[in-house]
Amino acid sequence: MIEIILKLLELSFWSGIAAVGFGLLFNVPKSSVFTIFILGFGAGFIKFLLIHFNVHVVLGSFLAALFVGFICIPLAHKIHHPPVVFSIPPVIPMIPGYFAYETILSIMNFIFMEDDITKRITLIDAIFTNGFNMIFILIALTLGVSLPMILLTKNTVKKLDN
Repeated sequence: MIEIILKLLELSFWSGIAAVGFGLLFNVPKSSVFTIFILGFGAGFIKFLLIHFNVHVVLGSFLAALFVGFICIPLAHKIHHPPVVFSIPPVIPMIPGYFAYETILSIMNFIFMEDDITKRITLIDAIFTNGFNMIFILIALTLGVSLPMILLTKNTVKKLDN
């Protein structure tokens, strides 16, 4: 049990570091770096915790992005920076690079290398499985970050302070 918790914390830590790296790449204000780390850590924690409990990666990514979206709006209002500063860097590490890589690799193997019909059918399955996972994760991340920004307008956020 301790090993699982430590592994989860390690993955979350590296998610926070990746979020900070993307934040610095996009030249965010230095005062927001720690907040970006915490949001990246929290998003990674939520995603990997849900994946550990056999929740699909799409739903885990959506809930992690939703967490970032709902937390970054009041934070941005309190710290006086645009919400994009806090919402985009923590979500970038959740972009499904693995699924994109596997999709392209399967496509290349299907087109150029494989002549056996049973292996070609397996590759078609891999193309669609990985491709749809990639697309749905990207949609989940987009909706998870943007829905709170749409729902919590500036006036609504100011009412939260009272």
